[in-house]
Amino acid sequence: MENNNFEVVIIGGSYAGLSAAMALGRAIRKVLIIDGGKPCNQQTPHSHNFLTQDGNTPAEITRLGREQVLAYPTVQLVDDEVTSVQGENLQFRIETISGKRIQAKKVIFATGIKDEMPLIAGFAACWGISVIHCPYCHGYEYREERTGLFMNGEMAFEKARLIRNWTKQLTIFTNGSSTIGAVQEEKLATMNINIVEIPLKKIEHKDGYLSRLHFTDDSSIPLTALYAQVPFVQHCQIPASMGCVLTDTGHLQVDNFQKTSIPGVFAAGDNTTMFRGVSMAVGAGTVAGAFINHELITEGY
Repeated sequence: MENNNFEVVIIGGSYAGLSAAMALGRAIRKVLIIDGGKPCNQQTPHSHNFLTQDGNTPAEITRLGREQVLAYPTVQLVDDEVTSVQGENLQFRIETISGKRIQAKKVIFATGIKDEMPLIAGFAACWGISVIHCPYCHGYEYREERTGLFMNGEMAFEKARLIRNWTKQLTIFTNGSSTIGAVQEEKLATMNINIVEIPLKKIEHKDGYLSRLHFTDDSSIPLTALYAQVPFVQHCQIPASMGCVLTDTGHLQVDNFQKTSIPGVFAAGDNTTMFRGVSMAVGAGTVAGAFINHELITEGY
């Protein structure tokens, strides 16, 4: 890195960050990507529902993305971690854990989210492999397999109706007393969807592929896939500390151009939306990069 002055610093070098960098590189903007190497999908064996890359590994998509983005001479990437972002539009100051001090006119946070796993043996090891969150990402591979839903209440009912499109072998595991309404329970029964209220103790698996659920009463059920909705936190707390507004769901609030509530600060990817998918992150990154270029031109740069 020859000097520390950039037009745009992108914090996070996964799909959204790389996509934003490509748009900016093609706009001949001087860009630095700073990536800490902690993608939320690092356990996921294959990525789906992304045209031309269906079935490829997340790591390979990232490798290819980096190769193509860094072919643009005005784009650089460093493996580092940002510790602070200060300043204001056109005059941001970024510091990293390695001691770098960088200046930028604009900042993009493509830092993703961190899923918080329940304290159930085997759950974290299966996350993204056979304990999954999205049928559009994983459902086809588990079509017509014995499938469970690890959730409760209205969410469990609505998700069951959705997942039934992929498999009729469905069971809801509420991990305690069910909060699903009586009318909804009747509708689930007509769809042959059972509800198990016994708390989950352990997930039996091999290399992340589950085979059986074990419960606190020592009973067990064979299973191939388990959909789960787990809580999350922002992977990077810097935007919130800067004053960026969060939505009710805990995502960074952005407009249609990926602008946060702080002038000059943009965000793209999983940290801004509940729709988690490679294609959506790539699209959001492109929008952020293109609009930053437009904004810089408007501001005289």
